[in-house]
Amino acid sequence: MSKFNELIQAEIPLLIDFHAEWCGPCKVLSPIIKEVKSEFGDQLRIIKVDIDKNPLVASKYQVRSVPTIILFQKGKQLWRQSGVLAKHQLIEIINSKISVNT
Repeated sequence: MSKFNELIQAEIPLLIDFHAEWCGPCKVLSPIIKEVKSEFGDQLRIIKVDIDKNPLVASKYQVRSVPTIILFQKGKQLWRQSGVLAKHQLIEIINSKISVNT
């Protein structure tokens, strides 16, 4: 859990994809998340958290349904949503929420 907290505190924004193996919509979202990662490159870190393998983390962030996506930067939760989003929607939301130091 300390490594997880370290990631959340980072300057680089962190997008967490809470998912489960048995979840159909999670399988739909997975390639979208990969495309978003390629769009942002090193400006965004993305991790996937399986709620069945990491119930404490899912519980801490009150993940009640999957997929749930949460965006963090510098220890703050900037945004969260459950369900599947289109790639362009997700990119727009991330761009509107994060602050990139150039």
